[in-house]
Amino acid sequence: MIFELFAVIFAGVAGAGLMLLVTNLSRGRLPRWVVPLGAGASMMIAAIAMEYGWYARTRAALPEDMVVADRVAASNWYRPWTYAVPMTERFVAVDKGTLRTNAQEGLFLADLYFFGRWRPVQAVQVAVDCTTGRRADPAGGDGGDPVWRDVGPDDPIVSSVCAEA
Repeated sequence: MIFELFAVIFAGVAGAGLMLLVTNLSRGRLPRWVVPLGAGASMMIAAIAMEYGWYARTRAALPEDMVVADRVAASNWYRPWTYAVPMTERFVAVDKGTLRTNAQEGLFLADLYFFGRWRPVQAVQVAVDCTTGRRADPAGGDGGDPVWRDVGPDDPIVSSVCAEA
């Protein structure tokens, strides 16, 4: 996070310097207010590029055993450019390396990792029944019985786990 702050500040200084050079080369034909405008625009562009690049950077840093099951792209009113191209805010990855089979045919235990922008990574174990298309989400972390949900074989988590199993 601190590196992104420094990158945005550096982009602002570079944008202001570039616009200062352009105003000097134009020999006074451009107004001086284009210098802070260039700084602000370059800072916005740098921040937007880092926001959009987060998903690709995080996905590329995942180990080879992890596969992205689902991603959530959203638009926000305070980011009007996301209405044109929605931005990925969070995604779920399945760890293929820790996929475990159960005594029951078609039942697998999988580790899921939930990644979110500016959020810590959360790990959850789920049970997936590939024969019926059900998924058992943890009930409350208290060791109680899991809650089975009929989500169908088209569910991103069920399809990812069953494809890897």
